[in-house]
Amino acid sequence: MKKDDLTYEIASNRLEKILEEMAKPQASLEQSLALYEEADKLISFCNKSLSGAESRIEMLIKNRSNDLVLDNKGDPLTQDFM
Repeated sequence: MKKDDLTYEIASNRLEKILEEMAKPQASLEQSLALYEEADKLISFCNKSLSGAESRIEMLIKNRSNDLVLDNKGDPLTQDFM
């Protein structure tokens, strides 16, 4: 899978599968280490995604107290997070 195709939902589902694999008693040390490394990257991706979503929500909420700031298309102004 390409990094551009990765979404929060896909990463979260893969993390669940990794946890299931690591919980199996027949998982080798080498397999467990590879899964751990993959999980670490996925956790980092999920954290960045959640932080970005939080920033966008904060900006929308802050603008509620004043006038809502709109872009040239009329959509609420947000900040990119990735």
